[in-house]
Amino acid sequence: MVKRVAGATDEELEQLAALFRLLSDRTRLNLLMLLADGERNVTSLCDALKLPQPTVSHHLGLLRMSNIIGNRRDGKQVFYSLNGRVGVDGDGALDISTHAFSVRIAAPAHKLVGLASASSSTAAAHANA
Repeated sequence: MVKRVAGATDEELEQLAALFRLLSDRTRLNLLMLLADGERNVTSLCDALKLPQPTVSHHLGLLRMSNIIGNRRDGKQVFYSLNGRVGVDGDGALDISTHAFSVRIAAPAHKLVGLASASSSTAAAHANA
């Protein structure tokens, strides 16, 4: 879902096109979905994606340069997380904003099933207490 601001400028449309180019890569989408669950270091991202460190670092660099993710250093390790331009709603969907647009990436169906069963388990636990 993309919301368009009436009378968007060419610059605003180019920002949106650049965002879609960035998101058109499967590895970068996987990275965003992993980071939606919280901060991770490069090693854990490499393990989860089964990709070599240079490949993961390249994609993380592209996301970081576009202000989609942020990083912090702790000793020799670098930890990555979503930044203020990217939010995760209660359904696990990613909301990414540009100056004039907001792009929503819905969580995969299997994640939604996990969220629903976790919510009903929590509700059942509270009802039984």
